[in-house]
Amino acid sequence: MCGIVGLHLRDAELYPQLGRLLEEMLVGATERGPDSAGIAVYGDRSRCPDGHSAVSVLGAWANPVADLRQVLPGVADVDVRRAGATTVITAPVGPDALAAAVRAVAPDAKVVGIGTDLVVYKDVGHPGDLAKAYDLASATGWQALAHTRMATESAITPEGSHPFSVGADQCLVHNGSFSNHATIRRELRREGVVFDSENDTEVAARYVAACLADGDDLEKALHRLGGEFDGFYTLLVTTADGFAVVRDEIACKPAIVAEHPRWVAMASEFRSLAGLPGLSEATIFEPEPGRVYAWQR
Repeated sequence: MCGIVGLHLRDAELYPQLGRLLEEMLVGATERGPDSAGIAVYGDRSRCPDGHSAVSVLGAWANPVADLRQVLPGVADVDVRRAGATTVITAPVGPDALAAAVRAVAPDAKVVGIGTDLVVYKDVGHPGDLAKAYDLASATGWQALAHTRMATESAITPEGSHPFSVGADQCLVHNGSFSNHATIRRELRREGVVFDSENDTEVAARYVAACLADGDDLEKALHRLGGEFDGFYTLLVTTADGFAVVRDEIACKPAIVAEHPRWVAMASEFRSLAGLPGLSEATIFEPEPGRVYAWQR
């Protein structure tokens, strides 16, 4: 089943409320998937300071700060914070360099988020409990998404939880199932793509990341996905400057969008939107089948 919520803020005065608003949206979607959850927050400088990159990791090891300083010569400002199953590491280096350093010192750990504007948390358990573990209510920033999961196609593990973030400042969450994901996975593997889970959603995330790396914008990448992937799905995809929603051509999976001068929000059900400020003034609609809806920061 699964539940998706996302919030893209247009009004900077709302940035301090981002986490509180998203937590209310996430809790409203709990019944759609109570076995695990994940969130992604953009622009929270208390979690990823200016001039730093953040890498979110599943798995912990004994001396992460000391180990990372050894492979990042001259970098003393390494910060490590753990929330549930997720460890968030920040340092004043580029995201690719930080991710490579993490993989060098902890090859068994899984990198589940990377960027200069993005922090990702994933774990199993009740979404409301996980929101508290993440201290989601205190998060600030300009954009966030979250996902509640009812596992049907892979095991209940943090690795299988959404969002899937496989490119810098990119995230994807999914409600539904892809019928040809195994074929596309094999094609991507032949091109050198490495996977971290058996989840079909990761295949879509890595496909979109490859399109963006080819120079596509988010809207074109999702149109390409629609031409390659079969199945029933609703997707919410975010980047460092974008927020996009798309459903398959049959659109049997639920989705609702609300657009307000101060924000844009998406959820699987209306009740996740009910607490947003000024909702009565928003334009509320169900996304049309096969159409990509995209907003830029």
